[in-house]
Amino acid sequence: MKHREVLRIQRYVQMHSATTELNDVIRAGRNAPEMYDGVAELWWNSFEDTLAATATPEGQAAGLELLEDERKFVDLARSPLFFGEEKQIFG
Repeated sequence: MKHREVLRIQRYVQMHSATTELNDVIRAGRNAPEMYDGVAELWWNSFEDTLAATATPEGQAAGLELLEDERKFVDLARSPLFFGEEKQIFG
């Protein structure tokens, strides 16, 4: 990823949806909506580190460049975006 260092991104994961009968079964059993094409996760060391990275002119420019790229393949109006904290239950 081109902007990894300036944005202090520690990890980037893409999970692409699998078209399988199992997805159809669990979706039908819960009356769930159609699945997304996939999910992308970006990881930082802390919320503070994320804020610090995007507070610099270089970080702001990198963020805008990534947003312009996302507009090419992400339906931004229908794609949830949020920050969260991982809570490991087991494993």
